[in-house]
Amino acid sequence: MQARMKNPVTLIPAAMQPIQELIKAAHSQNVPQEIMELVHLRVSQVNGCSFCVDGGVKSLRKLGVSDERIGLVAAWRETSYYTDAERAALALAESATRLADRTDAVPDDVWAAATEHFEEQQLASILIWIAVTNLFNRLNAPIRQIAGSW
Repeated sequence: MQARMKNPVTLIPAAMQPIQELIKAAHSQNVPQEIMELVHLRVSQVNGCSFCVDGGVKSLRKLGVSDERIGLVAAWRETSYYTDAERAALALAESATRLADRTDAVPDDVWAAATEHFEEQQLASILIWIAVTNLFNRLNAPIRQIAGSW
């Protein structure tokens, strides 16, 4: 497999700094890093971005997350490996990524579960992180960025 072109942010370097600032902002509100990485992995799985799935798995391993928790993120609803807060974040991540799948993009029950576990500033961080991950996925998937190639 070969990438179709260089990554757009390497071709337009002025795009990198604002993306880096969004990443910094997303991680500024004390949401546990493990939750942020689980969200990143799940969004990337939904979007089929192998480059970001690879990166997400590596980030979770660096945090010491078990292989079971990493490997079952795609089936988080059917396993007991995740906390209620993680489940709420994963449900929000899926809904906010699959906006066109339903008329109410983020159903009230998904939103309510998220607000039970996260303060408004933390929800803002999670939503920004979901958006940034979707941005990464939408840059990497079309050009077929090779997993592990950055």
